[in-house]
This record gives sequence, C-alpha cells and structure tokens, in this order.
Amino acid sequence: MDEMTNMTYVLYICHLVPTLLSLLILRGRSRLVIGYILIGTSVCLFISEINGILLNAIASGDMKYFATTVSPVTEEIAKMLPILFYGIYISDDREKLVMAGFSVGLGFAILENMIVFTQNMQAVNIPWALVRGFGAGLMHGVSTASIGLGISFVKKRKKFFVNGTLALLFMSITYHAIYNAIVISDYKYFGIILPLISYVPVIFLNRKYSEERKAAESEAAAS
Repeated sequence: MDEMTNMTYVLYICHLVPTLLSLLILRGRSRLVIGYILIGTSVCLFISEINGILLNAIASGDMKYFATTVSPVTEEIAKMLPILFYGIYISDDREKLVMAGFSVGLGFAILENMIVFTQNMQAVNIPWALVRGFGAGLMHGVSTASIGLGISFVKKRKKFFVNGTLALLFMSITYHAIYNAIVISDYKYFGIILPLISYVPVIFLNRKYSEERKAAESEAAAS
C-alpha cells in the first residue's frame, strides 16, 4: 500500500468510527441522513480504488479525458445503487429518497475532497476550498438527490421503471461530466455556479414535500 492510499484509508477510518457510533444514538430522519452520509463515504472509498485501476487501463493516465468520460460514469453508478436499493426494498417515500440521495452525495464529496486535498496540499488555498466545497460538495449531493426524487416517481410506474431509472442515471452522468469539464478548464472557478443553481430547486422541493407530509399527518390526526 503506497503512502497516498494509506492516507486515504486513514481519513476514511477517522470519519467512519465516530459516524458509525453516532448511529447507535440517533433515531428517525437524523439516523437516515447520517447513515447515508456514511454509505456515500464508503462508496467513495470503493470507487477511488476502481478509478485508480481504470485511469491507467482506459485513459492511459490522461486525467482530463478520465474526468470527463470515465469517472462520471463509475461514480454515478456507484452512488445510485444505494438509493435504488432504498427505493425498491425500504421505502419509496419521496422526501426520504431525496434526503437519502443528497446524503449519499454529501458523504461521497466529503471523502473525495479530503483525498484531493491530501494529493495537492502544496497547491491548495481558500478559493480552492470554496470551489471544492460549494462545487463538488453540491454537485454530488444534487445529482443523487435528483436520482432519489426520480426513483420516487418511476417506482410507482412499473412500465417505466427500467427506462426511467436509466434516464436518471444518464442525466446524473451528464451533469457530473459537465461540471468536471468546467472545473478542469481555464474557467474552473465558474464550477461553483452550476451546482449552486441546481441546488435551489432541491431546497424548494424538499420544503414543499416536508409541508405536504406535515399537512397529511395533521389531517390523519384530526380524522
């Protein structure tokens, strides 16, 4: 195990242990969010190993090519699987799927940002941190939250489930690839704009679904 790989596992364990222990105390939606953040972090660790192999096998070490054509595919497939499992086997509740989706993306971004930081410690600065925080953090969260939202619809429409799920995956891959293309260009600081703009609908939709749920619960209690 080389020094960089060792550092990645150190960072993962430092995040894993307290997060895992917190699940013994948390309940309800808090447990869902923290649990899926942990799943997202674990997915990031797994896919970083896969991407390391594919970088040399497919892209011949060309990071620009890899970031725009390969990693969006591998990462979005890996992030989608836990949300798909949740939607099929646990619950197709729209609000919960959006929360779980955003949490997976957030957990993925947390470890990814730490890995990128350790690889570029001499070159990082505050603007870099802002781009990675607002950019990569929101990009990963929004892409998986959108998948969660979409699954809540296609799960109830069995005829469109397979096609709808593939469409959601292709959408998230395209979104991810566009973001990567921006941040590796000369206009990398504009990489913040796309995730911020796409984050706004997530806020409003989540608030809307939360209000609808509270109204339904109040109606049920009154009856």
